[in-house]
Amino acid sequence: MQVALVTGASSGIGEAAVRALLGAGYTVYAAARRVERMEALAHDGARLLALDVTDDASLTDGVRKVLGETGRVDVLVNNAGYGSFGALEEVPLEEARRQFEVNVFGLARLTQLVLPGMRERRSGTIVNVSSMGGQFYEPLGSWYHATKFAVEGLSDSLRIELRPFGVRVVVVQPGAIRSEWSSIARGSLLEVSGRGPYARGARRVAGVMKTAYMPGMASPPEVVAGAILQAVEARRPRPRYRIGAGARPLLALRKVLPDRLFDLIVRGIYRH
Repeated sequence: MQVALVTGASSGIGEAAVRALLGAGYTVYAAARRVERMEALAHDGARLLALDVTDDASLTDGVRKVLGETGRVDVLVNNAGYGSFGALEEVPLEEARRQFEVNVFGLARLTQLVLPGMRERRSGTIVNVSSMGGQFYEPLGSWYHATKFAVEGLSDSLRIELRPFGVRVVVVQPGAIRSEWSSIARGSLLEVSGRGPYARGARRVAGVMKTAYMPGMASPPEVVAGAILQAVEARRPRPRYRIGAGARPLLALRKVLPDRLFDLIVRGIYRH
């Protein structure tokens, strides 16, 4: 039986991915800091794992536990992450570093820990959940976008690096998805930049976010979970899966338009 490890599994995309993999017959470890929020997943058959992606001991102990119980990790879904917004001038560097620790370095360290077994078996799939924000940009989101751009570059290099060992690397780029992400991002934005020189722009960006993530506008997390399962089960998965509201059209425009013209579109959306 194939073994999957999913981070950020206490809600949203991570929770939906655990359910999708369970439904396909995988042994699934659902990992998150708040284990108590995953009781329903345990009832459905997931094995719960307390995991803090910013704590190396937690990551090491977690992977050791999985390997001790099953002897393998065939699928790693690096989903843990969050969005912290605010003007670069006003975001404390401590918060910027924390966002990189969660969104990039935790992902990289967990990948390091599962790779020896995958490499020795010459099989395995690593799915890095990025964002459509990994290939475009917004005002007052510089640190968040920097982390997702980093995930994209890391994944591209890793895909080529691991090909000789039979390990596949896939990036999933969700668009607007119904989850806690939007409220957390808006909250941080208004807390950091809701007053002072960037206040007007912060209110506008927060307003666009609120509209984009309203019911009927944003996609359910299950659509992303479906793409993750499709990538895991494909004989030759695509390097990238763009899924969810806005992802495909926006990234298509980013690919073909010159920077100055795309700047105009972004400025128009946010009235910036």
